[in-house]
Amino acid sequence: MKNPRTAFALLTTGAIAAAVLAQQALGAPSTVGLRLSDGAVPYLPRAADTPSAAPFEVSGSALIPGTPTPTGGPDSAPSVPADVPPTGVLSEPPPVLPSVLPSVLPSVLPSAPVTVGPITVRTVPVDEPTSSPSKPTTPPPTTPPPNAPACAGTTITTAQNAAAVIAAAAVGTTFCFASGLHRITETIRPKSQQVLTGLPGAILTGSVPLTKWTASNGDWVTTGVLPAAYARTGQCEDNVANICYLREQVFVDGKHQKRVATRDKVAPGTFYADYTANAVYLGSNPAGRSVEMSKTKTAIESTATKVTVRDLTIEHFATPPQGGAVVLGHGWRVSGNDIRWNHAVGAMLVNADGAVLEKNNIHHNGQLGVGQYSTVNGTISGNIVSNNNTDGFWIADWESGGIKTTWSNGGAVTGNVIHANRGVGLWSDAYDDGRTFSGNTISNNAADGIRFEIGRNGVISRNLVTGNGHGTGRGSGTSLWDGGGININTSSNVQVRDNVVANNVNGISVQSRTRGSGPWGQNVLRKISITGNQVTMRGGTTATGIVQNSGAAIPTGEVTLDKNAYLLDSLTLNRFQKTGHWYTAQQWQATGQDKSSTFLPNRLPPPR
Repeated sequence: MKNPRTAFALLTTGAIAAAVLAQQALGAPSTVGLRLSDGAVPYLPRAADTPSAAPFEVSGSALIPGTPTPTGGPDSAPSVPADVPPTGVLSEPPPVLPSVLPSVLPSVLPSAPVTVGPITVRTVPVDEPTSSPSKPTTPPPTTPPPNAPACAGTTITTAQNAAAVIAAAAVGTTFCFASGLHRITETIRPKSQQVLTGLPGAILTGSVPLTKWTASNGDWVTTGVLPAAYARTGQCEDNVANICYLREQVFVDGKHQKRVATRDKVAPGTFYADYTANAVYLGSNPAGRSVEMSKTKTAIESTATKVTVRDLTIEHFATPPQGGAVVLGHGWRVSGNDIRWNHAVGAMLVNADGAVLEKNNIHHNGQLGVGQYSTVNGTISGNIVSNNNTDGFWIADWESGGIKTTWSNGGAVTGNVIHANRGVGLWSDAYDDGRTFSGNTISNNAADGIRFEIGRNGVISRNLVTGNGHGTGRGSGTSLWDGGGININTSSNVQVRDNVVANNVNGISVQSRTRGSGPWGQNVLRKISITGNQVTMRGGTTATGIVQNSGAAIPTGEVTLDKNAYLLDSLTLNRFQKTGHWYTAQQWQATGQDKSSTFLPNRLPPPR
């Protein structure tokens, strides 16, 4: 990365959205690095992690969807006339945009604190490492927050085989992972009602150190460390080299190295794995440096019920495409963990009825932050899901990015920050039924902010969706077929209400495609209601509207847009589209859509 990572101290969980958006304004990468359990404290990076720039603290309550909006007084949020419609326009007015932060922060940071409504931001000093470690290191013990629960149970030291200790214990045992680096060489399979918790600084890693290197024609090579070659699965952004499915990751002093497809492409910061010769070629000189390669497939997975996993860092697992480093089962609760730098999915809910994934920091995983499959009433809440798809999976379409759920009934994805993922921010795909996506802050993801595809009975409400869909690559584009802020694709009985949708590649896109049949019969677009949303569209070909395939015509009255507020760069430009025809605001209303909606000129310049 060109920019150093910014560390955050969040004094309240409610400030998360403001912190992420403010960080974006400062030009820093969006690795937030938070421990999100109750009594939250800043994440303390390992010595091998990238150094931090001067961070800042955010205190107060950020205004994110789902939180009460102040009604007045000195602590009320500032008025933003150009971005907020008149009172009474929305059926249930969404909160003030936290994106007011980027407009004020750069001029005052890092020299002075700034207060924006109830949010106070100030810089705080941080010690930066002056050199890289010469050998693998373990993090020092850290001071737990005052309200952190004590761990009373069976201690697992870094020298023990954690999987064996847990397998030998009784149902319901609590385990306390000691501070330090735990090398997990086989998957941990907990029993029912067991609790796996970490003391401060406890890290589970699936990597092994690589220490025997030989110089070889300008590169360095080590042998005998790779598994046998395995079959290709998934789809890569680069569909010529097609190497994203290969599971091993290599880290030099904690920094992720890019995999290349052939040896002649090896350069500093990259590596090549030759499975025929069982050799790994490294482009950076490993002398005096820590070099590790992910090897163990999965950290934690079992068929047991009501397992708890909390307060651990889980990293460097060689997960296969669509496989999670942590795989939740029936009734599991996974909370307050830092899940990072695993090859495929950070956390996966599979047949995980009633499971809860909450208050985790899930970032820099190779394919996807969170996945869910075949689960009833699963809850994904209060997580930060950022910077996922580091290993080149297809950005526009094949299960990459922030959160994706499939074949699941009921439950909710709520109150998450989903930021800067190289793919779709929040994606419901293939036969989700009765799902609710609410109160999430979804920003700067490369593809759609929210995509609801081939599902039914969905509710998408009170989300803040900003700056999504501006990525490039195969399948990316600016038409309504490519989505944008919120994209409803060949689904039925979906309510899109009371969201703030601003400055995405498009506003709200409704797509009717020919998608065959499934367990509910033919997949069609029906009963779509889009009401009470605030949609800002400025510049380029940004639009809101409806598109359809020739074989998937939408019957009259099946899509309704009304009581929305549109903030437009111009009331005379074509910002609306219906089945191939473009319209100005007035012309759009003449088609029968948005009859009671409000259209206002937006005086702010287009986003950069």
